[in-house]
Amino acid sequence: MQDAQTIRRIRRKYRALRVEMDERGRRQWAAVEARELGWGGVTTVAHATGLSRTTITAGLRELGLPARQRAAEAARVRRPGGGRRPLTETDPGLMAALEALIEPATRGDPESPLRWTCKSTRRLADELTRRHHRVSVNTGAALLRQAGYSLQANRKTREGAWHPDRNIQFEHINTSVRSFHDRGQPAISVDAKKKELVGNFKNAGREWHPRGQPEEVRVHDFMDKTLGKAIPYGVYDILNNQGWVSVGLDHDTAQFAVNSIRTWWKKMGRRRFPRARQLLITADGGGSNSHRSRLWKVSLQKLADELGLKLVVCHFPPGTSKWNKIEHRLFSFITQNWRGRPLVSHQAVVNLIAATTTKTGLVVKAALDNHTYDTGVKVTDEEIARLRLAPHPFHGEWNYTLSLRRKA
Repeated sequence: MQDAQTIRRIRRKYRALRVEMDERGRRQWAAVEARELGWGGVTTVAHATGLSRTTITAGLRELGLPARQRAAEAARVRRPGGGRRPLTETDPGLMAALEALIEPATRGDPESPLRWTCKSTRRLADELTRRHHRVSVNTGAALLRQAGYSLQANRKTREGAWHPDRNIQFEHINTSVRSFHDRGQPAISVDAKKKELVGNFKNAGREWHPRGQPEEVRVHDFMDKTLGKAIPYGVYDILNNQGWVSVGLDHDTAQFAVNSIRTWWKKMGRRRFPRARQLLITADGGGSNSHRSRLWKVSLQKLADELGLKLVVCHFPPGTSKWNKIEHRLFSFITQNWRGRPLVSHQAVVNLIAATTTKTGLVVKAALDNHTYDTGVKVTDEEIARLRLAPHPFHGEWNYTLSLRRKA
């Protein structure tokens, strides 16, 4: 046994170096010190460093190996098979117990690789421990990931009432779009995007900023009466992958929706389709472009007369708004582009929309619509009678054509 001064010296050296060494490096360094001390060196180094005599002895054996063999094993910290056995091996019933706890509370398809549980990892670890399966919170989370679970938020997939002719209407819309494209006629998808508060308000998402310097926004989302809201109404050219968005300041009405289509045609559509005689409009069944809205049909008739185009309209069935092309080919990318940015002004909304691009070549243009649109506009039976509206044989309430009226 060496003297106290030697032990203190080795302890100081070990404390200075241990953070720089891995497990292999520590035991081999200890073995070198023990070999230098000679008889009783293993015990002295073990006492000074806290390493076990077995570990230091293993280091001495490694130092005695040929140089070529030591070089071959240099990348390995432990020998093959070393280390603690996984809990799933030492406790074979652990995964079955975990599944038994999760399954009653599992939501979604049990066969899905992305299932999620409403039980926290801490609670699962506590319950497993009470059932004689000792696991930590971190281990519980690792086992969940290993079993195919992940933390997930809710996803909007369930729509409204299911209609028995839903799929047939989808096929009808798809066939109509293809027919228009084959004949060189325009087909568009239209819809109103979610209204947005204008001002220095929080916008969902994150954007890169210097560390600790996030953009500061208002705490409460009370509408600024001076700035109001932005009402984006989009028109998406399905064939050319181009979009137009009118940003309204007033109300989302049928007249606003039709004026957005009118503006798209004047700004973008007629240049793309100089020989157009017809225009196919695919739209949701509700909102400002509802198939039940009289004002929508009267406004479309005026548009048809003004542009000299026959308008063919196909509405999506109830509860299927997310199938509309504009949702996932235009609106989703706009949302991504302005994520994490407060929409401080109407012009900022227009600029962010117009700056939206994709790798597939999406082009978007936008402008403010400063018109005032009254709500609660009544349409008389006489106005409906003057429409040149022809319902299609299949679901005429969803599919119809508005032809040009003869001028008096």
